[in-house]
Amino acid sequence: MASEYTSIIYAEQDHVATLTLNRPDVLNSMDEVMTGEIVSVIERLRRPGKLRALVIASTGRCFSAGGNFDEIHRLIEDYDARMDAYDNGRRVIHGMAEIAVPVIVALQGDVYGLGTSLALSADIIVASRNVRIGDPHVKVGLVAGDGGTLVWPTAFGLLKSKRHLLTGDPISAEDAHVLGAISELVDEPEQALPLAQQLAAKVAVLPPIAVQYTKRALNHSMQRAALDHFEFAMALEQYAMTSEDLKEALAALKEKRKASFNNR
Repeated sequence: MASEYTSIIYAEQDHVATLTLNRPDVLNSMDEVMTGEIVSVIERLRRPGKLRALVIASTGRCFSAGGNFDEIHRLIEDYDARMDAYDNGRRVIHGMAEIAVPVIVALQGDVYGLGTSLALSADIIVASRNVRIGDPHVKVGLVAGDGGTLVWPTAFGLLKSKRHLLTGDPISAEDAHVLGAISELVDEPEQALPLAQQLAAKVAVLPPIAVQYTKRALNHSMQRAALDHFEFAMALEQYAMTSEDLKEALAALKEKRKASFNNR
């Protein structure tokens, strides 16, 4: 089963599935292939069969850097690729809202952009206390449309979300834990996955119908919001994708200079 994928590792043991992001050489940045493979797993688990929990983990020092500049440039120039990315982003967030089994995320390293939206869509989040959680879309001239404006307010509250989504500044896992956005803190990165696995095993021995229907009830408001708010935010991100400010932001970052924006 693992051979189906090139950017992730997928495994099943007893009643627990594990999806591991596996592009550590590029900080597990999410391109079209990785996002498509994540979608494949999430949609498979809408009908989980014997599986009762999903653990999402990662390799290397960064859980996920989100998107990357090369991918953004490709999307600017290629309309079809942009629509494919739009569709995959939709399917990740809708899939996380609809997946039947509890999802436990192990954040061993920093997480940004779509990686953050994926993590904050989970049911239980275990993080190393040194982790930074961010969504820097605005810093590169984009709207936080691929889930950020949906999942951040749910996790942090609206005012705190505005502070970080409007500036692109990350928040520490320790601060996120105080605010209730992180379920469990561990001291070292290598401790995050074992605790996530323990929690998955704890969930997996409980009556699955009770667990899954409880999750369904808890996620009902997120599902409704995904159908309304999320679609609007994604549309706005598509508008921003065609702006001159986006190209200027990317060029300034690449050239290590101050950007000059013209609001176009």
